[in-house]
Amino acid sequence: MEQIKRKGSKTIQGIPPEILEQLNQGKIETANLVEWLAIDLVKILTFVLDQCKRPQYLAPTLKALDAVKKPTITLKNATIGQTLLAEAIKADDRELFQFLSQHPADMPRCWATYMVGGNANWSPSEQLNAIQVFAADTHFGVRETAWMAVRPTIIDNLALSLTVLEPWTLHVDANIRRFATESTRPRGVWCAHIEALKATPALALPLLENLRNDPVKYVQDSVGNWLNDASKTQPDFVRNIAATWLEESDTKATAYIVKKALRTLNG
Repeated sequence: MEQIKRKGSKTIQGIPPEILEQLNQGKIETANLVEWLAIDLVKILTFVLDQCKRPQYLAPTLKALDAVKKPTITLKNATIGQTLLAEAIKADDRELFQFLSQHPADMPRCWATYMVGGNANWSPSEQLNAIQVFAADTHFGVRETAWMAVRPTIIDNLALSLTVLEPWTLHVDANIRRFATESTRPRGVWCAHIEALKATPALALPLLENLRNDPVKYVQDSVGNWLNDASKTQPDFVRNIAATWLEESDTKATAYIVKKALRTLNG
């Protein structure tokens, strides 16, 4: 999936026309969030379905997109992925998922994550195991979409999900370690809250403990944000964790996580 790194434009208007055309044709990955938001989903969907010789999936997917009441890019991508999954199941098409999963452009891989999260034929464990490759993706957009795609599964199967994700916190890949906490944040960003973890954040202690001294800032930020989420409903829990960690782990990594965790409580 590695591509030549580019420095994306700071504004949608500043994206060179030739770059936008390549993005809309699924020829290159987006370089930043601005480019990700600038993509014309109808155009790239049309090109990608033509690429894999499945133009018959276009009409039902566009119909589903038209029915989206709050057309954010997150909901649009979810709708595309879930509709493509439904069409593939009806056609007994087992190759579409693989095609999208391995696509050189990041947006089709995002659709594939929702094919994982929306697949009712897979058990919760199977969904989580299948999403791991996307959690490790080299592209930021795919990694973010991956946890959002299985968030409903995690919420509905919290105890099982925490058990499955605990070994991920020991994985050699920092992106996979980060997924374990980002996907289970009590509040999170642009997603449903996990009420059980807002009320009882200690349920996720096995995950958090394994990451309290993680050497990678990407992971540290996620752990700190997880605890900051928890501090808004269970402040004493977070204060106690912070004090214990600082006492037992005198490192820059732990100090950074704790500072991030306490930012709301400390004003």
